[in-house]
Amino acid sequence: MDDLFKNVDGFEWDKWNKEKSWLKHNIIYKESEEVFDDDYSSIFEDVKHSQVEKRYQILGASKVNNKLSITFTIRKTKIRIISARLMNKKERIKYENEKQKNITNS
Repeated sequence: MDDLFKNVDGFEWDKWNKEKSWLKHNIIYKESEEVFDDDYSSIFEDVKHSQVEKRYQILGASKVNNKLSITFTIRKTKIRIISARLMNKKERIKYENEKQKNITNS
């Protein structure tokens, strides 16, 4: 997945998904975008939800250190965020384990 963002030049938001992240999870869209800059973020294919288009999940921290789980897809040259929420306990453990591995291997 190293070249996943090779041709990406920004974000694209569906109006409803942007509002839903705020209304349902109190996550503003700019904070969701920050997760993609987290050096310790981890990306996984979301096989279960990839019937129509390939979807991914990124686990990472925002600039204010909120641990977020983001579901997204790539459309042409844009990252399209589908949902953004705080990580659940299982995701936080997975994120911290991956982060620790990356720190140890640096």
